[in-house]
Amino acid sequence: MTQPPHRVAITTEIKNRTGIDAAMIERLVHGFYDRVRIDGLLGPVFEARIEDWDSHLQKMCVFWSSVTLLTGDYHGQPMVKHVFLPIDARYFDRWLALFEETARDVCPEPAAEYFLERAQRIASSFELGIAGRNNVLLSRGERYVNKELDSQLDS
Repeated sequence: MTQPPHRVAITTEIKNRTGIDAAMIERLVHGFYDRVRIDGLLGPVFEARIEDWDSHLQKMCVFWSSVTLLTGDYHGQPMVKHVFLPIDARYFDRWLALFEETARDVCPEPAAEYFLERAQRIASSFELGIAGRNNVLLSRGERYVNKELDSQLDS
């Protein structure tokens, strides 16, 4: 399916300004999940839910291509996949920290900043969704902390 001319122009401008392309997205996604899988906090959450890592990584490359380059190729419902996870702000903070480390390691500065801005929006949106699913209405600037997770975090 061909993209409309206005979207092609926007995508071209983003690529020219940031240097983001499919190869960079793949390096970022694979490098990030390499870190996630060995992380003491996030690793167990992902390992408990992802059976086919190759498929997941491929899907995440398509997702990030849609998010950053506006390809429109991703057609999933990521909130549905995340809203039932036993996670809170502390997990999102760790997710963002690992994502930032990876982006700064594998991307030039303009691309890293572009990825990070979108990652922060995604994390914030998911955190709000998970809070709402747990009947917690967050005020502006408030973070979702699930005290029931404290015992998991202490071990």
